Amino acid sequence: MSQAEETSTHMTWNTVKLVVCMILSLSFIIGTPGNCIVIWTVCTKMKQMSPSVLLILNLAIADILVLITLPIWIYSFADSWVFGIIFCKILVFVIYCSMYASIFLITALSLERLMAVFYPFAVQRYKTKEKTSLIMVLIWFLSVAFGISIIPFQETDEINGGQQCTCRNYSSTKQKVSYLLLETLAGFIIPFLIICISYVCVAKRISKMTYQSKQRSERLITSIVVAFILCWFPHHLFNILDIISIEIEHSEETYLTLEKIVDVGEYISGALVFVSSCINPLLYAFAARKFQNHLRIAKISKLFEQMSQTVTDEDKKKSHSVAKQETVSVGMENL
Repeated sequence: MSQAEETSTHMTWNTVKLVVCMILSLSFIIGTPGNCIVIWTVCTKMKQMSPSVLLILNLAIADILVLITLPIWIYSFADSWVFGIIFCKILVFVIYCSMYASIFLITALSLERLMAVFYPFAVQRYKTKEKTSLIMVLIWFLSVAFGISIIPFQETDEINGGQQCTCRNYSSTKQKVSYLLLETLAGFIIPFLIICISYVCVAKRISKMTYQSKQRSERLITSIVVAFILCWFPHHLFNILDIISIEIEHSEETYLTLEKIVDVGEYISGALVFVSSCINPLLYAFAARKFQNHLRIAKISKLFEQMSQTVTDEDKKKSHSVAKQETVSVGMENL
């Protein structure tokens, strides 16, 4: 590599580090207090927890586990990784485990909304602490399993004169492609499809209803889907580009160009993933109007529960109307 190329690479790396540190710093400053308030409010101010609230609580716990690691990553990018390979593997495991939990919990929230809107009576029958706890255990079990899968590959390596805990060491390109595909499928494509289908169905049902929080509900639903795309799509896009670069390795010029793009993009897109943990409390908790005005609210999931109650009321009205019509018909026949 020529001196000019080395200088250009060094400047690019410094720019990437600056952007990453800024994104991580803002995520930590905004996200940590928000998630702490959610956890504190749910644990101290709520006597009963619906499944929505329990999912929100676990989501805040998963997000806070990610966010408290950010000062270490900020220091690492600003200087270098000085904590050793074992701590590197442990920290990356915690992040991947928590982020998978966050994704699965967001997906579970979308399914819970779908059930509450379309099958309110069935949901009421099956809303037990045991079954909700079982779902939580399953989500965290899957998250731990996916988090453990990264440990064998995670390594530290020297990048532009400093050690960084951002490298993966795969035994073969086939293994790398398989892992990246699994990560993208389990961490984005499948959850994204479930979330979109669920909220599209919910939005269509809400659009047919008339109640005060309808517009606010629709805005929240749109925000959930858009935020999920903005935070996670770039990371998995660069996963796909990385796979493509491996497949076209025989074309050296194209391969080198794509590899440079991936090397820069994966750091910035990886930093954007942390923004998801930052904005979740804004989407799921602060969307409730009373939570914005009073931190001592009784129900963080007021909007969700209000939607469920409205749907239940609508269904009761329909059932009552149908029953009334049947009674009138029978009466007419008797006459």
